[in-house]
Amino acid sequence: MDQHNHLSQDASSQEQPAQEQGAKYSVGIDLGTTHCVLSFIDTTNEDARVEVMPIPQLTAPGTVETRSQLGSFLYQPHEHEMNEASRVLPWSTEPKALVGAIARNLGSKTPIRLIASAKSWLCHGGVNRRDAFLPAGSPEEVEKVSPLKATELYLEHLKDAWNHANPSHPLSEQDVTITVPASFDPAARDLTAEAARNVGFTHLTLLEEPQAALYSWIDNSNDQWRDEVEVGDIVLVVDIGGGTTDLSLVEVTEDDGNLTLNRIAVGEHILLGGDNMDLALAYRLKMKLAQEGKELAPWQVQAMTHACRDAKEALLNDAELQSVPIVVPSRGSKLLGATLKTELTQQEVQQTLVDGFFPKVAVTDHPVQKTRGALTQMGLPYAQDAGITRHIAAFLSKQANALSGGEETAQQDFNPFANMPGMPGAEAPAADFIKPTAILFNGGVLKSSLLADRLSDTINEWLINADAEFAKQLSGLDLDLAVASGASYYGAVRRGQGVRIRGGI
Repeated sequence: MDQHNHLSQDASSQEQPAQEQGAKYSVGIDLGTTHCVLSFIDTTNEDARVEVMPIPQLTAPGTVETRSQLGSFLYQPHEHEMNEASRVLPWSTEPKALVGAIARNLGSKTPIRLIASAKSWLCHGGVNRRDAFLPAGSPEEVEKVSPLKATELYLEHLKDAWNHANPSHPLSEQDVTITVPASFDPAARDLTAEAARNVGFTHLTLLEEPQAALYSWIDNSNDQWRDEVEVGDIVLVVDIGGGTTDLSLVEVTEDDGNLTLNRIAVGEHILLGGDNMDLALAYRLKMKLAQEGKELAPWQVQAMTHACRDAKEALLNDAELQSVPIVVPSRGSKLLGATLKTELTQQEVQQTLVDGFFPKVAVTDHPVQKTRGALTQMGLPYAQDAGITRHIAAFLSKQANALSGGEETAQQDFNPFANMPGMPGAEAPAADFIKPTAILFNGGVLKSSLLADRLSDTINEWLINADAEFAKQLSGLDLDLAVASGASYYGAVRRGQGVRIRGGI
């Protein structure tokens, strides 16, 4: 039997119940494009709540701090860049890799040595994901790793941090649930499971991220969720993270008098998220510098993209902040004063992100697809249309028939009159869309109230124009931590300690 077979089934079909495996904790891991989070719940304590584990990591050479997230970044230092004493972690004097905050910080200055977005490469069918080619496009002297290996190194750091904090309950003996995008293809799911097994996780379940976010919402609502949603409700889960936009529809149904949540549709894998926003801001600044007669090398644009990520987060989280200075690094100390300075303003962020990524469009306005040139194959296949609202419009329109037919009809266009005799050329119903009655936002991008408000306003306009009611906003989540928290809660649910969403993987 293929060792991964049971992972493609609903999680309840694991070989043996977790209780018999002696696992004290249900551990949830959100293996995100830009951050990893580990949460846990003590399943032997009825009153225990889900907790997020602080993760020790290097933030600078010789400096260890704990953070609630581990940055999904890997830095390949020059052989003389850091001495051994400056790499020491609480559990090792010779860590296998520099991951987390230090990788992000060093990589922003030397981007050719930085591996980012390994998760996006892991689901890229156009490359061999076991081949060592990251950082993509870096010179020969930089050591290369595969997307699979980078994933293992993030998991290894999480495992070491856990084992250091819980020496008598190693992670290999706990019940671990790792989340993946609902739109991951089977190969990307298998690779995620393989990375986890290679690191020594034996009791493993995969769970789709939108469902994990819903489990977290349920857990946080203290049973009030039954008052917020009712049978017949359709919840649209919009998860916009660092690398992807993931869309799912979950129907609230009834089973033996109990409310249950049943996933009815999943969107396509859309490579569009915070990474694209950082690139767009960097190109905007590149144009601004070009107008001043200053041209940038590709590696400088790369470095500026990382600076834009930090500036974007600062400006979106503080509406009072007018601008953030951006320093563009230059090579060689002879060029005194050659370091370029510019700034990213609040107005530039709002224009680029709100109008560029969340345009106010009609529900009939769908993404424009063009054929790709061969040159784009070596990079990541980012979505060609940056308008997230257009992708959501297309998803809801495609799912217009999803309700009655369940998931099969949800994935295909369907004309019931196509071959009926006596009805030549009968048309399918006019363009329609499924009307969600509730919306759950997830992912770091939507922490910005500016972007979240624009998105909910746009969806509600579609509903009003279709004579439907506003969709309820389900809230109360920390959008960075919800997926990991929902995953560990799900592990407890599988033991009969909560409510289940059907249609897992």
